[in-house]
Amino acid sequence: ANKPAMYVLFLLFQILGAVILGFGIWILADKTSFIAVLQMSSPSLKTGAYILIGVGALTMLMGFLGCVGAVNEIRCLLGLYFTCLMIILITQVAAGLVIYFQKETLKEELSHIVKDLIENYNPLNEDKKNLQEVWDYVQTQITCCGWTGAKDWEDNEIIINKSMTEYPCSCSNRTEDLEEGRGFCRLDDPVNSTATYTDWPVHAQGCMDGVEQWLKDNLGVILGVCTGVAVIELLGMILSISLCKNIHSEDYTKVPKS
Repeated sequence: ANKPAMYVLFLLFQILGAVILGFGIWILADKTSFIAVLQMSSPSLKTGAYILIGVGALTMLMGFLGCVGAVNEIRCLLGLYFTCLMIILITQVAAGLVIYFQKETLKEELSHIVKDLIENYNPLNEDKKNLQEVWDYVQTQITCCGWTGAKDWEDNEIIINKSMTEYPCSCSNRTEDLEEGRGFCRLDDPVNSTATYTDWPVHAQGCMDGVEQWLKDNLGVILGVCTGVAVIELLGMILSISLCKNIHSEDYTKVPKS
């Protein structure tokens, strides 16, 4: 009686596995969003992406094993399916707790990564060109400047050498600067040939606040997806136990009476 529901669940697991797998690949392949800044600078996010790919592939494999187990009434496959589900669910809860309790450490790590990127930003540096272009993209899209604010850019070596008379084009609130989109733009009429970040025509908001706001705006969606995944996994565990019991009881009825 539970088999049709089990098949639907296995189909869901195939889709779920593909989504997780795709998300992991996207983190590694993406070069045009804030994720790319983290991915290219933070080993922990790269490791996380490989874990996601592994979990996605395992989820799809489990869907297949569970389906074979249900069709052929193989108890050991259903047992394996249940065990894998339980391990993944425990891992997800553990990962969630680690992220929650380590969020300040992660924020600190990210702060160092971005500030180092800003200090050494050089449009002529080909080695870091991709990473710098991604950071320009982030500043343009979130309409922010620096990590805590535009003052962060006062630590940039090129801007210091130019006596603060240049500023990052991607921070600018002027359309003509945004057409350039990367590198440095020059102030029109610097006073005494020197300036400070307050003289630049740039956005006041730091990108840290912009990213936090994005997370707050999308928190409901993120939590909803995580809860949905956990519910599907729990249903899979309950149904696999139920099917195991059914197969077990059928085994006893098939034993010939003496």
